[in-house]
Amino acid sequence: MNTASASAEVAPEAEPSTAETRWLDDDEQRIWRSYVHATTLLEDHLDRQLQRDAGMPHIYYGLLVGLAEAPRRRLRMTELAMKAKITRSRLSHAIARLEKNGWVRREDCPSDKRGQFAVLTDQGHDVLKRTAPGHVAAVRQAVFERLTPQQQESLGEIMQIVAEGLQPSDAGADLPWLR
Repeated sequence: MNTASASAEVAPEAEPSTAETRWLDDDEQRIWRSYVHATTLLEDHLDRQLQRDAGMPHIYYGLLVGLAEAPRRRLRMTELAMKAKITRSRLSHAIARLEKNGWVRREDCPSDKRGQFAVLTDQGHDVLKRTAPGHVAAVRQAVFERLTPQQQESLGEIMQIVAEGLQPSDAGADLPWLR
């Protein structure tokens, strides 16, 4: 029996299967494990760079970027959670930490008493501007400098196909930002 990885390989014993499981063949196994290993190392590499340069994890940097790219540097909290693909609870905790640093502030939504906006402050924007060059250098060194232009193009196409296949289309799905 061939398996996929620690996160995708173990067939749950409690779930009876009516169809035969299509286990990964040796080549698929090698590719899958390489992908998991590389993405884990990449995330750790970017986290360490951002912790060293700005005292924040990669997820916080992504939140700041999301706000910086938004009109008037503000987004509804639910929309920001959706962009980051995280639960509202995790977002709320992250925003509280970013608020403590003075990088983000919350504003009540005038049209919805329960809604709030996350707003990137000038201080947060300055931190992002200072941190971005080191982050881009880390991404470039870790990914783009290791690949030929053709490999870069292929990687982009492959990731687009995977993302499109995983993009939720069902509003009733168990999505993190709805929890």
